[in-house]
Amino acid sequence: MITVAISTLGCKVNQYESAGILERLDKTLFLPVPFHTKADCYIINTCTVTGRTDYQSRQIIRRAIRMNPDACIIVTGCYAQVAPGDIARIPGVSLIAGTAEKENIPQIIEHLVKGDPQLLVTDICQANEFSRLSPSQFPGHTRAFLKIQDGCNSFCSYCIVPYARGPSRSLAEREVFHKIKTLAGTGYREIVLTGIHLGVYGKDLVPPSNLLTIMDYVEKNKSVERLRLSSIEITEITDDMIGLMKKSATLCRHLHIPLQSGDDGILSAMKRDYDSAFFKKRLEEIHRELPRIAIGIDVMVGFPGEGEEAFHNTVALLERLPLAYVHVFPYSERPGTQAKELSGKVSDAVKKRRNEKVRNLGRIKRKTFAENFIGEKLAVLVEDKKDKETGFMKGFSDNYIPVVIRNGDSSLVNHIVNIRADDSHDGKLYGRIIDND
Repeated sequence: MITVAISTLGCKVNQYESAGILERLDKTLFLPVPFHTKADCYIINTCTVTGRTDYQSRQIIRRAIRMNPDACIIVTGCYAQVAPGDIARIPGVSLIAGTAEKENIPQIIEHLVKGDPQLLVTDICQANEFSRLSPSQFPGHTRAFLKIQDGCNSFCSYCIVPYARGPSRSLAEREVFHKIKTLAGTGYREIVLTGIHLGVYGKDLVPPSNLLTIMDYVEKNKSVERLRLSSIEITEITDDMIGLMKKSATLCRHLHIPLQSGDDGILSAMKRDYDSAFFKKRLEEIHRELPRIAIGIDVMVGFPGEGEEAFHNTVALLERLPLAYVHVFPYSERPGTQAKELSGKVSDAVKKRRNEKVRNLGRIKRKTFAENFIGEKLAVLVEDKKDKETGFMKGFSDNYIPVVIRNGDSSLVNHIVNIRADDSHDGKLYGRIIDND
């Protein structure tokens, strides 16, 4: 059998598609193996959101070549889509497949001949069909992912993603419902809806649909025990969505929302469609309706023109917001984006300092949020990996708090159990099972 190893960088959508590639390989010909072992074929599913991820992608490609210089090296994903020439210059690469060609890798791999790198990269901006990659298993994950939307039409000034993923397109409603039912039937108790721009789901369908329709269907039909949303824009969270979350026993009380900056001038230069006052007001409204909700945000530091006052505005806003956690990353110049031409570049040293300041603030927010639930009962989906520090079983509450279970064992994996939290440390709760109902 031909051994195949895959490495995935970046978002949940990439993870979803990697699982789909592996699942569609002919099991009579191919044997999946861990990426750190010697394999006949390596697939690297790349990311290009920052210069750092470009670098990491190249490093992983070279690592695969070192592990087996005679292997077939296939590079796909967003970096392969926007910079195939850079990858082609790496000696040892066999095939470069763009975003649209990713789903054909299982067929291509059977006929691939070693030699000069083959380029299969078409204009993703012309894409109008939804990928057929649709895995039913997610090895190493207790939760299942379901990609229901791809692409983006927003063209924020810093973002390369629309050029890597193409225009927004959605999975038909009936297929979404069928896949949720199938994943739940396979044994998954929680499904995470993912997309590149999840909040615009359904706008391109005929007739149009929306995310609320999917959420409402799952709630009414109890299609799965838990449904979680991945990243969604603040302008796309409706009152009806919050109202449904408020009364639901199925929809996870967790929202991950990109902020990017707390300064209105920077938000305008980023071409974001809200200002800081709107973001704050809307977040406070959501928190007022759902006080137990976990709200996480993305923040970018060091965008061109971000002076000390603009950065201070971001920090001041973060301090006032009711947040569960913060993801922060430094601005990375992307060729082909509007922000690349902006003046007022911020030095790497300043970016690093600002990044660490926001990270520290994020640690405080995470710690404070978890401490609010000491003494309370939480429903936790138990994972198949133990807590590294204690060796106890662990899992996540529906509002995305990591929980260590002091009196659990491996028989609880992939079960939702009620625990009473009695302690907290660095944003993590500790507790004991109080019942299994």
